[in-house]
Amino acid sequence: MDHQHSIRHLMEAATADQSRMLQQTICYNRESNWSLSISWGYSAHIYQKIMPRSALQRPLETFQPLKATHARPYFIFDTRLPSNDSCHAPHVFFFEKLDKVSMGILTTYSRAKPRGLPPCSLTSQYKPDLISQITVLSSPSKRKEMDRCECCDVVGVGGTGTSVDVKLRECRVNEVIA
Repeated sequence: MDHQHSIRHLMEAATADQSRMLQQTICYNRESNWSLSISWGYSAHIYQKIMPRSALQRPLETFQPLKATHARPYFIFDTRLPSNDSCHAPHVFFFEKLDKVSMGILTTYSRAKPRGLPPCSLTSQYKPDLISQITVLSSPSKRKEMDRCECCDVVGVGGTGTSVDVKLRECRVNEVIA
């Protein structure tokens, strides 16, 4: 995806719902043993393992420091290093399009490229290597309280195994979100 293309998509997402812009939502699909991390309007990741929320909230260090150094760079936020372990390395999908539908806003994320790693040994019958897109349905109303994160549910894995459908929702009162 080129730079102008990605800026146009980010602007489209911000115009549709600025309250969710770049907010991360994490959900789990116990049936497939997957963790999903969705940065609304930017990217979505599928991990082939149930990973703690505390780990997924730390961004992957997928960028280089401006100045080359032998020491690990310091950033103003905590990062985690990319992994070559199939169970810890995400399948990456980037925001492609947004549609307003009667039930809310439907955002589509498409696979960036094949991971190039073997399948995770913990994987279930569902093969995330076959997934080409993730669709996320969010409510039509903008979020009022920015201090609370949203939760989500995997509501379906496409019959052909090439898509995943996710629905954003308010977190339940006793739901563990830390």
